[in-house]
Amino acid sequence: MFGDNPNDAQLKAAWDAFCDQLKNASDLVFRDTTPSHDIDRAKGFRLLARNISLALQFNLENKNADFPELLHYFDPLRKQGGDNTDALYIGAPINGEHTYRIVGQRGSARYFAITVLEDGATPWGGAVVGSLVDDEIAVADDGSFELILSPDEHPGNWIKTTPGSWRVTFRQFFADWENEEPMIARIDRLGDLEHDADITPQQIQQGLVASAKWVRDSTFYWADMLDKWKVQPNTFLSYRQLDDNAIDATPGGEPLICYWQVPEDEVLVVRVKPPEADYWAVEFGNYWWESMDYRYRLCSTNCHHAVLEDDGELILVIAHQDPGVPNWLDPSAHVEGYITLRWIGADHYPIPVCEQMKREAMGDYLPKTMKTISPQARKEQLAARRLGVIKRFGY
Repeated sequence: MFGDNPNDAQLKAAWDAFCDQLKNASDLVFRDTTPSHDIDRAKGFRLLARNISLALQFNLENKNADFPELLHYFDPLRKQGGDNTDALYIGAPINGEHTYRIVGQRGSARYFAITVLEDGATPWGGAVVGSLVDDEIAVADDGSFELILSPDEHPGNWIKTTPGSWRVTFRQFFADWENEEPMIARIDRLGDLEHDADITPQQIQQGLVASAKWVRDSTFYWADMLDKWKVQPNTFLSYRQLDDNAIDATPGGEPLICYWQVPEDEVLVVRVKPPEADYWAVEFGNYWWESMDYRYRLCSTNCHHAVLEDDGELILVIAHQDPGVPNWLDPSAHVEGYITLRWIGADHYPIPVCEQMKREAMGDYLPKTMKTISPQARKEQLAARRLGVIKRFGY
């Protein structure tokens, strides 16, 4: 019973504090800038609940930089910070004073990048120490690769670490969801190490405190960020135009983000001619900076899936009912949220133009020659999404 162990009071106090901090994190859902619709209130609480597991992963379960594991961050059930609908984000903790070897199969994701971060001011770390992107990473004919993270120079794939280096992150962006293969890899700290399976009450206490703090800090951080776009709706702006925080932005092309507010009787049409690029994508989500449920809803497109007009123009339509166009972005019962465009490795970086109108005016606005999609093709389009997600995540 309670008191049989001298650490019982300490452990119970840590658990109680963890629960109390999580309760206080609900302040986020009721801020003045938060939408008051049922769905936004509900998803605000779901956001907090979803990210408890990620906080525990970072601060308790996968915190040991001597025995790190490459684990994924986001998936269809756990999101924040404008997760890329095409992405598989994987990372591990490191200590920049030590040497690590990462080996495995690169896979065939259209975009592949590795970054090393220092600990820093944001919940996701600070400055980027170094990165390797796509062809900068030497891959053998059989698809295998090896990467060294170390303060000392090594031949081949190497990222120089600093004493403050804290985490390595892999970004894989998939264009052809059903056919591109994800990376399979492991990370090992080099040296003669013996794993200690013991865990102390102090480690649990520290992990719970840090996890509860991370849930609050990370969710408030991203909501505060998106509020900066919310005051300028229907305008595409980059992070750097609105915020000077050091953030681990995707190497090769910083996202352009736009806040949308579309009542049920209106539509928003977004038009742009995509550039020649190594990869480009459109992402779409809610106020909480979570993508919509991309397994079952049309909430993204990219350089592989998008249907362009004969002149090369991309026309996206945000509408609450299916408008019968190929590049429909489904608000999924929301009336506000974000849309992101990424041009990576592009020959130029065009800014999309937005036009908002009543739904009945859309037919007069859109080009008479605009391509359409049949109900059967729409069903096939939706079915392919879930198959692609299963390919990427295994479920």
